[in-house]
Amino acid sequence: MPAGATVTTTYLELSQDDGSAHKFYEVTVAERVVTVRYGRIGAAGQTQTTTFPTREKAAAAAAKKIAEKSRKGYAPAVPGQRAPRAVTRRQVSSAPSTARAAAPVLWRFRTGSAAFGIHVDEDRCWVGNQAGDVYTLDHDGAVLARFGLPDGVKCLVADDFWIYAGCDDGKVYDLSGKLPFAAYDIAADVDIFWLDIHEGVLNVADRSGGLTVIDHEDEHQWARRSQGEHAWMIRADDFAAYHGHSGGVTAYRPDGGGQLWHTPTRGGVLFGWQEADAVYAGTAHRVVQRLSKGTGAIEATFVCDGAVYSCAASPGGRFVFAADAASSVYCFDRDGTRLWKLGTGGGSALSMQYRDERLYLVTTDGSLVCVDASEAAVTAAQQGSVPVARDVKLAAALPTRAPATAAGALAAVGQVPAGSVVVECVQEGGRLRVQVTTDGYDPSWNVQFPRAIREPGARYVVDAVHAASGGFYRVRGDIRRLL
Repeated sequence: MPAGATVTTTYLELSQDDGSAHKFYEVTVAERVVTVRYGRIGAAGQTQTTTFPTREKAAAAAAKKIAEKSRKGYAPAVPGQRAPRAVTRRQVSSAPSTARAAAPVLWRFRTGSAAFGIHVDEDRCWVGNQAGDVYTLDHDGAVLARFGLPDGVKCLVADDFWIYAGCDDGKVYDLSGKLPFAAYDIAADVDIFWLDIHEGVLNVADRSGGLTVIDHEDEHQWARRSQGEHAWMIRADDFAAYHGHSGGVTAYRPDGGGQLWHTPTRGGVLFGWQEADAVYAGTAHRVVQRLSKGTGAIEATFVCDGAVYSCAASPGGRFVFAADAASSVYCFDRDGTRLWKLGTGGGSALSMQYRDERLYLVTTDGSLVCVDASEAAVTAAQQGSVPVARDVKLAAALPTRAPATAAGALAAVGQVPAGSVVVECVQEGGRLRVQVTTDGYDPSWNVQFPRAIREPGARYVVDAVHAASGGFYRVRGDIRRLL
């Protein structure tokens, strides 16, 4: 920049009392260069820089951007006067295991930071850590992909085909395509503890014991405050949203939030799991309790030797698994009889999932651990015979997939590939909606679509759309801009 060059900066904020928006937008003009910085208040945000042929064109482009934001409700502000999002990064302790034998660990992948997020499906294992890294591996431990998200991953949840990562930056990222997209933007006054998504509806449990429900258009539906605080558990299905907190578990109707039942548990809830007919609450008072989804009645109690950090069950609840604060993992039968207790060999399991006689753990030392949970392997482990755990290495050349934050980040196509679906962004009542234009779909249904890449009049090509029970479509696969 030449000496003496004129630099002007305009800083705007949009922060609504109901917490539905908490954003800033900053435009800096330096001669022919316009720099735009935007994001959540208190965060560094994203930056875009454009160079124009003349100073006049740069000034005109900047004025247009500022006018657009002002029409949307942004107003001049002073940076730093509004507080940033509250973020609680879960502080957990992990003592050595008191188990007499170690678990039969098949392989271990070290992510480099404490990990809370896990999901395992028939093809892949997903792990997300506090550094914002999400990795996918196959069931033999080979690393397939890496996503780089802007903040720590609170949890990973699956909703049918779709995989979502809830992050400390207040966004929920859809990881189902080649690039992650911000699918939901949670209000800044919600200190996120855990989340679940069912049929495109987001349920958020928070520090204050609140439950916030957000629909497929990323618009607030309803909120409730439960009888306790520190809500680490939320699980949802067609029947209810099951909210676990320091006072127990409360079930709410999904359509409006009316309370169905409340059940005190033995200690505050630290983790939750669900099966078709029951929810499982792991508590600080060393137990997992199985509750009936219909009535909230406690059907069984599974006793551990320390505070329960995570739990899971095999299909139908035949076996129940738990992990405590002392790096041990347990297995119980359906009625609560303890079958075994083994050491994880790698810290306490902060989340877990069971699949096909394997137990997958993510731990305080940042590892994704695959344990052989078959009867034969556990019997051998109790007798002191365990396999040599294989350490999985990260391929040095593996690219990191970062979120797409604007339409300009999308790949563009000039023609519609066979079998693809075209959607269009339209203005409706002051809001940008996305609707299908391809024949054979209901044109009155909206499409759940990332807000960051919506532009009025723009058309997009998606791999597929699927109908959701709430009367809207969900995008599946990659999104490309149609030229």
